[in-house]
Amino acid sequence: MKYTGPKFKRCRREKVNLFWSPKYDVRKRRALPGQKSKGGMSRMSEYGKLLRNKQVLKRMYLLSEKQFAKLVTNISSQYAKNNDISHDAAVLQFLERRLDATILRAWFANTIMQARQMVNHGHLTLNGVKHNIPSTFVKAGDLIEVRKKLHDSPLYSSIASKKWFKAPSWLKVDAAKLTVEVLDVPQVEDINVPVDVLKVVEFYARV
Repeated sequence: MKYTGPKFKRCRREKVNLFWSPKYDVRKRRALPGQKSKGGMSRMSEYGKLLRNKQVLKRMYLLSEKQFAKLVTNISSQYAKNNDISHDAAVLQFLERRLDATILRAWFANTIMQARQMVNHGHLTLNGVKHNIPSTFVKAGDLIEVRKKLHDSPLYSSIASKKWFKAPSWLKVDAAKLTVEVLDVPQVEDINVPVDVLKVVEFYARV
């Protein structure tokens, strides 16, 4: 079931800014949801630690449990075996290769929610074809563009002024033309997530 409640509440629950935006800075309020005291989370079991790692990573990319479990246990597992990389590295690469995450990394959006909305509303083309599926995995050689009729909208006209941002090495961003070219698979050393992805893999190995 899709979560529609307060997003900051989820950030407080996980003690992590899940959505890469100052709006969700958990340092504003450290107590867990429902707590009146300043006390933190009680000591967790080993399973509890695995569960929290899984929940944080899943929620950062706005995936349902079904989507996330399939990505970890099936898609990335097979890819890791066939391409001689670690399972946890494959998980991160597939998460970052989702179209909505790619748009976020290109700084066309400020949050993963906004990036998904851009895709869902058909604002983008993928290799010249209008595309509205956020879960699509991009690959080297793909070209993502903002549709021409939207270039002058306030949402996209401001992107060209973001001269301060630096796109990850696997993307080539042309802010003036509003295009993103995928050069390679994401480099794991450039992906910064506040979880131990091995614990996520271990969680699904145990259930």
